[in-house]
Amino acid sequence: MTTYPEEFLRVIIPFGKLFSKPVFKHVKLMLAGAIPAPGKRTVSALLCIVGLSREKKFHKYHRVLSLACWSAQKASLVLLTELLKCFLPEGPVIVGIDETLERRWGRKIEQRGIYRDSVRSSNSQFVKSSGLRWISLMLLVPVSWAKRVWALPFLTVLAASERYNQGHGKKHKKLTDWARQMLLQLNRWLPKREIIAVGDSSYAVIDLLAALAGKVSFITRLRLDAALYEPLPLRREGQVGRSRKKGKRLPTLTQVAQQADTEWQRIVFSHWYGHKEKCMQVATGRALWYHSGKPPVAIQWVLLRDPEGKLGTSALLSTDLTLTAEQSINYFVRRWSIEVTFQEVRAHLGVETQRQWSAKAIARSTPVLLGLFSLITLIADSLQGQGKLQISQAAWYEKKHPTFSDAIACVRQLLWQESSFCMSAQKDDMVKLPRGQLLLFQQALTWAA
Repeated sequence: MTTYPEEFLRVIIPFGKLFSKPVFKHVKLMLAGAIPAPGKRTVSALLCIVGLSREKKFHKYHRVLSLACWSAQKASLVLLTELLKCFLPEGPVIVGIDETLERRWGRKIEQRGIYRDSVRSSNSQFVKSSGLRWISLMLLVPVSWAKRVWALPFLTVLAASERYNQGHGKKHKKLTDWARQMLLQLNRWLPKREIIAVGDSSYAVIDLLAALAGKVSFITRLRLDAALYEPLPLRREGQVGRSRKKGKRLPTLTQVAQQADTEWQRIVFSHWYGHKEKCMQVATGRALWYHSGKPPVAIQWVLLRDPEGKLGTSALLSTDLTLTAEQSINYFVRRWSIEVTFQEVRAHLGVETQRQWSAKAIARSTPVLLGLFSLITLIADSLQGQGKLQISQAAWYEKKHPTFSDAIACVRQLLWQESSFCMSAQKDDMVKLPRGQLLLFQQALTWAA
């Protein structure tokens, strides 16, 4: 009988209500195998790492992803609830939304498309890659023992390509359509919490911001030449005709930045990009952002200028008019941790190494691996409370705070040590292991590449 550490079960048990008992038994074993597995995160690799390479009914584990009846959306809600309970029991919920490309090839992967590869592209080179485009919603929350903000994924959806939708007679949904649905779903899950979302310039769209007005606040980049207007004037008594949508046209932010009478405030940000201290000049104001045929959106704009001249002038917008300029900038800077998470799940959790062909398995495997990042963080937080979270050190590299590589290493160590493998006292110089377990360790190390 397989045994699991208490810290692992405490995080996994809340998901048990989403599965039948036989399926949940397989889910626990697959998650326990996905954490220590090196290299590819295929179902076969998970079975091998937990010692089930001779399992004749291996198809049961494949069916967890391809056939079993369970809701990924409900699993996202459970994961979000656990993350908030652990890291953010009260206060505004700051979430980041961004998309990433999972490079995949093969004719049997139906929703595969050709997209711009942001990792391989640059300002002077445009690179396209074949793959699946995922949009992920992550909780941007400070992790006390890491001394920085981590992006913890909890809801990820597959955004099919326009060519795929046209070929299957489906209406194509843009990134902003997916973002609207995901953020409104989050608002339904957390009706009593203030939600602030941050995203890059892809989400600076009037239709999206108008749809979220009054439900989810949004902070994103703003074009310096955006058409801004004064707030809507009050309707006069006895006025004939329909009400105006906007007031007088305001100068563009480019013009505002060049005006001599613009009031700039110097603010020192202690957590700038790269977790460095940075002094910036900031100017702010309120306006209506409007385009013909679109609903006007009330925003607070923030201009940023580098006194050292190393960074170009840029602008942000916030649909929450109560936030200060400093708060808006600090929340937006948290978005950088999303890119870190995407890199970590590729380096440590095997994203882009899956080999599923079933449409349902494809739609489930990548969100599960992204969610595994958050699960490992929850387990690591429990280990930190017990003083078991260690930091890898070397003579040539001093690390002050744990990173995700330390977190997953300690969780892996927990799974190995607490699985009834040890046959002698822990304080002895020599520890005896069953021969089968020793061979399993050897196989995992020798075939790691």
